[in-house]
Amino acid sequence: MICGVDEAGKGAVLGPMVVAAAGIGDSSIIDSIGIRDSKQLSPRRREEIYTILISACEYHVVYISPEEIDSSLPVESLNLVVARAHAACVAALSPRTAYLDACDVNAARFADTVLHLLKTPCEIIAEHRADNSYMIVGAASIIAKVLRDRSIQELREEYGDIGSGYPSDKKTVQFLKDYIREYAAPPPCARKSWKTVSGLLSAQNQSSLFDF
Repeated sequence: MICGVDEAGKGAVLGPMVVAAAGIGDSSIIDSIGIRDSKQLSPRRREEIYTILISACEYHVVYISPEEIDSSLPVESLNLVVARAHAACVAALSPRTAYLDACDVNAARFADTVLHLLKTPCEIIAEHRADNSYMIVGAASIIAKVLRDRSIQELREEYGDIGSGYPSDKKTVQFLKDYIREYAAPPPCARKSWKTVSGLLSAQNQSSLFDF
């Protein structure tokens, strides 16, 4: 078996990071599916391909909650948090070779980090934009993206329009501003260690001070 690993939501300020692995023994099974980088596909097409993939492939998913990310960052880097999740996905499938979408600027260093976290032998190949180079990583990318999108949809049903959950999204920032203004704290679905949240909290505290 070979497997590919990719994540969705690494840089998001809301919701979980989702790391997924897809594994297959015969790559020809997925050759005709039309796999591409998940971000280049419409949500509907991603869902269609996802349904096919989970039937055709072995897969494993790791969810990393905002709380887990916040508690980890004081003692280790975000890259190490991601590497641990990649290693957990690889270990779950026990492939001969694993292709990873490297989140570290140094792809070789990321591969070494994941390799040292594994307890069983595996050839690790990590590259930037691996979802464009290896179809099996593209498959993992689609699985991660679909499950991340579903998590965000669940949050929308709870909180209303929160946007995409990324700091670059004006709707997401506005949601955080409004929530912090009302409750004087970020929502549980937010990563409190992100500068977006700490900046809004500081601005709110400053505003409250002036009001007083």
